[in-house]
Amino acid sequence: MVREAYKDLLRWKAKSNRKPLIIQGARQVGKTWLMKTFGSTEYSQLAYFNFEQSTMLQQIFQQGFDVRSIVTSLEIAHGKRIDPNNTLIVLDEIQACKEAITALKYFHENAPEYHIVAAGSLLGVAIHNGVSFPVGKVEFLTLSPLNFHEYLMAMQADSLLNAIQANDPKIMKSFGELLRHHLKQYCFLGGMPEVVYQFAANNDFTQAREIQSNIIQAYENDFSKHAPVAQLPRIRMVWQSIVGQLSKENSKFVYSLLRTGARAKDFEMAIDWLKDAGLIHKVVRISKPGLPISAYADWSDFKIYLNDVGLLAAMAGISPQTLIQGNEFFEEFKGVITEQFVCQQITSIGMLGYYWSPEGGTSEVDFVVQKDDQVVPIEVKSGLNVRSRSLRVYYDKYEPAQCIRTSMADYESQSWMTNIPLYSFLHWLGGLSA
Repeated sequence: MVREAYKDLLRWKAKSNRKPLIIQGARQVGKTWLMKTFGSTEYSQLAYFNFEQSTMLQQIFQQGFDVRSIVTSLEIAHGKRIDPNNTLIVLDEIQACKEAITALKYFHENAPEYHIVAAGSLLGVAIHNGVSFPVGKVEFLTLSPLNFHEYLMAMQADSLLNAIQANDPKIMKSFGELLRHHLKQYCFLGGMPEVVYQFAANNDFTQAREIQSNIIQAYENDFSKHAPVAQLPRIRMVWQSIVGQLSKENSKFVYSLLRTGARAKDFEMAIDWLKDAGLIHKVVRISKPGLPISAYADWSDFKIYLNDVGLLAAMAGISPQTLIQGNEFFEEFKGVITEQFVCQQITSIGMLGYYWSPEGGTSEVDFVVQKDDQVVPIEVKSGLNVRSRSLRVYYDKYEPAQCIRTSMADYESQSWMTNIPLYSFLHWLGGLSA
């Protein structure tokens, strides 16, 4: 399996001013695999430690922050000498030991020669629960589920990825049907590595859905293990409402759907916990595309998407049979699967998406992203026969340099708007973020 984040790790290793690196991301997005593969491939030795599997390991860091003593104890636990120039030290599930998080500061200050990568599935939750954090002493990398390009590589469909990256509408059109087939398949499977890996080996949709269900159950088990007791019922209510919230005609998150009389202050902490755990994406409304875009965000008005399109399809109960029904798969569930796909590609490259709706208006543009001094509106359509009323309203009002519609239709450039096929959306987006 190929992960684009591997290139980020190579750049990190080559830095002369390298700091300890923390990889964040939800459970089962492939953090452990990535760290172990990188360590085994790029270093003479991998020293792997998991804080959830060893109380002795936690005790090493609880005895103080003398780096030499810590390294000596790690060598004893590892059974080999740790050569700072040729060993990658991996500290997995580091959120289980707050002292280990703090110790990263002292490695940076007193022993920067050591190559250290740490990861934590619930690290965002731990940080917001008051864990002392070495601000400015570490670097960060967020790992998401596989995006569409990584999925194509996992499926050994490199020729299709090459067709997308050729950026020639005629070449893409000639591969259009096959690309749409893989797009549907990706939206059903999602980007969880285990799901994609097993499907690539067995081509079994039933098994893929079973793995997805197990991942969802594991996430829900984490609620009980790690969430504050007082917030647990609210976290479950928010989590279980996501499919219904997105199924509405207007998919803005509505508190009253959780329970009668529910208010924002009752559920803000629950939503933040799910976001910090990497399980949801919160897409906030803007009423005006000004710069910086965050200054025009209405943080009380938002939509919630899951971290993975395949998990959303599983939670919505979308069956494999819909995959053979033309483009109806994308129109199921009011086209939300397509919106989730676009949201996931945006977040996979580290961009932040908003959505636009004017005060008191009925128009809505699904996503708006910022690149340097440019704010780009993106309207998402799930079918081939598409109209763009809201995008036209936006264009007439603000006259942006670019207006993008992404849909199942082929590439098309009009005087005011460009249609990007959904299967090449990530490639276009990557060029925008470069």
